[in-house]
Amino acid sequence: MNFFSRTLMYWHQHQNKREMPWKGIKDPYKIWLSEIILQQTRVDQGLKYYEKFVAQYSTIFMLAAAKDEDVFKLWEGLGYYNRCKNLLFTARFIVNEMNGIFPETYNDLLLLKGIGTYTAAAIASFAYNQPYPVVDGNVFRVLARFFGNATATDTAHGKQLFTQLANEVLDKKEPGQFNQAIMDFGATVCKPALPNCNSCLLNKQCMAFANGWVNKLPKKEKTVHKKNRWLSYFILEHQQKLLVFKREGSDIWQNLHEFYLVETDEVVVWNEALVQQFLHEQLNIKNASIQLISKVFNQQLTHQKIKGQFIKVVLSTIPKVLKNNQWLSVNEVNQLAFPKFINQFLEEKETQGLLF
Repeated sequence: MNFFSRTLMYWHQHQNKREMPWKGIKDPYKIWLSEIILQQTRVDQGLKYYEKFVAQYSTIFMLAAAKDEDVFKLWEGLGYYNRCKNLLFTARFIVNEMNGIFPETYNDLLLLKGIGTYTAAAIASFAYNQPYPVVDGNVFRVLARFFGNATATDTAHGKQLFTQLANEVLDKKEPGQFNQAIMDFGATVCKPALPNCNSCLLNKQCMAFANGWVNKLPKKEKTVHKKNRWLSYFILEHQQKLLVFKREGSDIWQNLHEFYLVETDEVVVWNEALVQQFLHEQLNIKNASIQLISKVFNQQLTHQKIKGQFIKVVLSTIPKVLKNNQWLSVNEVNQLAFPKFINQFLEEKETQGLLF
C-alpha cells in the first residue's frame, strides 16, 4: 500500500473522531437511506432526518408499505422532493420485485431509480466490501491537493481522471473503511477553508502544501455565481516587500491584482488567535506580528455582494511555500491595478502608513 493510502487508513483507525449513526453498518437499506438523504443536504441537517426515518421505517418493508403522504411529511423541509419520490419507488420495487433484498453488485445497484455512481459505490463498498471508490466533493479536494492536480473537477474529463485516481489509491482489501476514511478526512482535516495542514499526517508529501496551492485547489471550470461571497485578504510583509498575486481565470476582477486570498462560504470572525492558527496550519508560519484586523468592507456587484476583511501581518521570514511568489515594494505595488474592493481598504485612514 502506498504512503497516501496507508497514512489515511492509520488516521482513520487511530485519529478519526467523526461519529455518524450510519458509519460501520452493513445494512444496505440504511446505507442507501443515508446516502439519499445526504444528497444536496448538509450532514448536520440530514442527520436528524435519517434518525427520524430509521425510527419510523426501520426496514425497507416498512418504508415500502408506508403511505406517500406520511413519507413526504417526514421528508418535509429537506427539499428536492424528487429524491423522496425515487426513495419510495425504489423501496417498493425492491420489496415487490426482489423480495426486499438489495442487489449485491455495483452494476445492479446502478439500475435502481435514484441511484447513481456515487450511491452505488457507497452501498457496494460499505455493505458488501466491494472495491469501488466513492468520489464526492471531499474526495475531489483531498486528491486534488495531495497530488497537486489542477484539472477541473466539474468537467467530464476531470471526473473521469479523479475517479481513476481514487480507484488507484483505494485499499482493495478494505474499500469500505478506506472510502469512509477519505471522506471523513476531507470533512474534518482537509477542509474547504482553513484546513489543518500543518498538523496533517499527509503534509510531508502533499503537493498543495509544499507549493502554497491549498487555497487554489481543487479547480472548477465553471465559475459558481454566488450571491454572497466572503473574502479574507492577508497582506503579508517581509523586509518592506508585500506578497501580491494577479487574478486569472474567468472569475471577477480578471487581470487585476490582490493580496493572499482566503475565500470562505461563511463569515469568518477573525481574531489574533485564529489568525495565528491559520498562519501556522496553512503556511507553517510560527513567528508573525499581526498589525491589523480591519473592519468589514462591502462591495455590491451586479449579481453578487462581496464582504470581507484585511489582515496585515509582518513576517520575520518568508515561508517556503511562498518563496517563489511575487514580493514587491510599495512603489511597485502602487503601479498595479487592484479591484475597487481592495482599493477601499487601501484608501482608508487606518491604512495610511500601515504599508511600511
